[in-house]
Amino acid sequence: MIRAANSGDALMDKNSTSARRAWWREPMMWIVVGGPLIVVLAAIATAVIAVKNVDPVLDTRSGQPAVQGRNHAATPPAKP
Repeated sequence: MIRAANSGDALMDKNSTSARRAWWREPMMWIVVGGPLIVVLAAIATAVIAVKNVDPVLDTRSGQPAVQGRNHAATPPAKP
C-alpha cells in the first residue's frame, strides 16, 4: 500500500527536534527581546552618568538673589 504525502507529514518533518533552530538564531526572538533590552541598557547608562556627574547642592536658605531681584524691581526709578 502506497501512502500519499499529506500536509501533516510535512509539518512533522519541519517541527522535528533535529530540524529546529536554536533560540538565538530566531530573528523574531531578537525583535521581541531587543527593544526592552535596549531600554534597560539605556536606563543603566543614564543612572551611571547621573551618579558619576552629581551636581552640587545649592544653599537656598538665604534666598539672596531672589530677594535682591524683588527689592530692585520694587524701587522707583532714579530721577536725574
